[in-house]
Amino acid sequence: MTVSRTRWREGQPTPGYHLRMEPRHVRPMLGETRPILVVDDDPKIVRLVRAYLEREGFPVVDADNGRTALTALERHDPALVILDVLLPELDGLAVTRALRDRGSTPVVMLSARGATADRIAGLSSGADDYVVKPFSPAELVLRVKRVLARAEPEPTAMAGPGRLGRDGLTVDLDRHETWVDGERVPLTAVEFRLLVALLEANGRVLTRDQLLDAVYGGAADPVLDRTIDVHVGRLRHKLGDRAEAPRVVATVRGAGYRAAPAQTVTPSGGG
Repeated sequence: MTVSRTRWREGQPTPGYHLRMEPRHVRPMLGETRPILVVDDDPKIVRLVRAYLEREGFPVVDADNGRTALTALERHDPALVILDVLLPELDGLAVTRALRDRGSTPVVMLSARGATADRIAGLSSGADDYVVKPFSPAELVLRVKRVLARAEPEPTAMAGPGRLGRDGLTVDLDRHETWVDGERVPLTAVEFRLLVALLEANGRVLTRDQLLDAVYGGAADPVLDRTIDVHVGRLRHKLGDRAEAPRVVATVRGAGYRAAPAQTVTPSGGG
């Protein structure tokens, strides 16, 4: 019989967060061995989300405020973060921005603030998805799976050696890496898919609906018609691109976006 255990440090419970070890017969989904971090100051919500995630085989670590969330991020390197916006000490938006400074770990925001402006603020801070309270735990788990799946390279669409690039920009499809002028630029899964979709379009204009489908696979929230604009803005910022003088992403008013100028494709091991 396997008993759930609490992680201890120097004989005392770790303050603010804990990791309950998974039963041996439960296997993480999608090949993940890293835990999912659930950050919320409401213990009932944490217990509910934990129960549904563990039922699907995900190991879970939790935190009850923004500062302990950052500590848990450094200690456990989670595969994904479910993050409340209204947190003590450091709110979810600040935590997400700090997380984006250190890497591209996917973030699903969980908040009672459901106005479009609040969702846009969450996405602008770097979140990959936004779920409004009250929520369906089963739907939340489904969104977690979708975000994790988007974070993995697509074996069919990205099979074989290859790179996209031009003007100092290189996108390695096999490694899921992006480089600008020889320096690696960490992109979220959403930003990476957005960039690849634009480059592979060979200069053709893609509408927002087409980009939403390319990025989310038809699972985007239809309420957020500005979602792509938010992600394009974040992508431009990371790549050092400017809307008024685009090197990578050009806006086509009234239509959508396109790569500017058209890219060249080189095989892996080439230039």
